[in-house]
Amino acid sequence: MSAPGRLARLLSICALVVAGFTVCAGAKADFRLCNKTNSRIGVSIGYKEKDTWSTEGWWNVAANSCETILRGALSSRFYYVYAIDYDRGGEWNGKAYMCTRDKEFTIRGIEDCLARGYDRSGFFEIDTGEQGSWTVQLTEPTAKAAQQSHAPSVPGEGPAAANAGVAPGASVQ
Repeated sequence: MSAPGRLARLLSICALVVAGFTVCAGAKADFRLCNKTNSRIGVSIGYKEKDTWSTEGWWNVAANSCETILRGALSSRFYYVYAIDYDRGGEWNGKAYMCTRDKEFTIRGIEDCLARGYDRSGFFEIDTGEQGSWTVQLTEPTAKAAQQSHAPSVPGEGPAAANAGVAPGASVQ
């Protein structure tokens, strides 16, 4: 093969390699949350790492926008979300109780929240089906959904695991 032919072949191989990296980089695996309301919201999440439950917050998500909450491939099948409406009050909650606080936080463990100086908040469960990425969309709650009451439960067990799938005003993709 001539020198120009080898150069052309080398350039085409390089172009394919660069295109492959571009495609791989474009296919991100993240946990995202979209705020489909006209209010600013605060979001906290809960998840299990190995044998320890963890909660983190707060992500501030502007009205009608999306935010990446966790970057990279999801490491758990189940995630839990608790969100509050900063502008009009109200919350997106569920039956899985975990520890939170008013300020930015990372808390290990979900037991004895009040005794440890934290708040106790009800999170709703997201079953990602072991997908690599997931998007949750929070929308305006309906009047009927806002009137539903929630009983306590342990994350990943009991009725909360079966019934909490999506909180009022929330949808998943």
